[in-house]
Amino acid sequence: MDDTRILLAHGNGGRLMRELIADIFARHLANPLLDTDADAVTLPPLDGEVMLTTDGFTVQPLEFPGGNLGSLAVHGVVNDLAVAGADPRYLTLSALIEEGLEVDVLDRLIASFAAAARESGVAVVAGDTKVVRRGEGGGLYLSVAGIGVRRARAPLDITRIAPGDAVLVSGPVGDHGIAVMLAREQFGLSGELRSDSASVLPLTQAVRDLPGLRFMRDPTRGGLATVAHEIARACGHSVILEQRAVPLRPQVVSVCEMLGYDPYYLACEGRIVAVADTVATDKILARWQALPEGAGARIIGRIETGDSRVILDTDLGGRRILDELEDDPLPRIC
Repeated sequence: MDDTRILLAHGNGGRLMRELIADIFARHLANPLLDTDADAVTLPPLDGEVMLTTDGFTVQPLEFPGGNLGSLAVHGVVNDLAVAGADPRYLTLSALIEEGLEVDVLDRLIASFAAAARESGVAVVAGDTKVVRRGEGGGLYLSVAGIGVRRARAPLDITRIAPGDAVLVSGPVGDHGIAVMLAREQFGLSGELRSDSASVLPLTQAVRDLPGLRFMRDPTRGGLATVAHEIARACGHSVILEQRAVPLRPQVVSVCEMLGYDPYYLACEGRIVAVADTVATDKILARWQALPEGAGARIIGRIETGDSRVILDTDLGGRRILDELEDDPLPRIC
């Protein structure tokens, strides 16, 4: 029996499954609340308003510069809680593993998941493991749920956004999308650009007490433009982005120009888009830029009275409408 790759028997509930859970999942994710023999666990009482989120993660390749599927899955859920104003506390993890995946690869990915969870101060308290036949999966899919406690004093509400508010971003956009695309070595391209995959919790904790903070979102699938459309629909006004102000790394610009991608629609995994009133804007920018995670923070636009549209003020002095995303330019990116 091949002990270097995942077999269908690793998902049958028997000895191999028990050993897989013990040798990889329990070993890396161990904490006092994790009981791999229990069907459910009891959590300690939480000291505040409970917030819950869930997400699924699928990326090719499974490992890429700056991260991998394991760390990405933690960051994705932690960030969803963080931009909602919560401190993350607990995670659940469901792993859908494809027959034939190398055991060493699975071990690295779960070790990375565990390390990212520890860095974010969260414990994995429950999980599940399934194995699908070869050819029926993408190596590994992870489904993660997260529980947190709301700490924001700012009344975060996208419907409170009003004309005159400013739009900010915590750093360069498009890094994750292009880093993963380059890791696939498609189109004969390669590069050293690293994904921005990271926890945004330090950034949200730094500003969530400001009463003028209206809204925060992490621009994952669909990128900056998709978050801007969400804002425009909710507030009923136009979101104006300034091309010269949106931070983009030269590598991202070069690849987009060569292949026809639009950087405003590319996924980020460690950035925040925020909207704030004029009083809070400068404070947010100063607090973010004082942190390593927010050194590249910029004010990139504003809310204007008008139709629910997203408009880019170009470097040439013109205006370009950014339509809502329909096609998926880079599938299996997060």
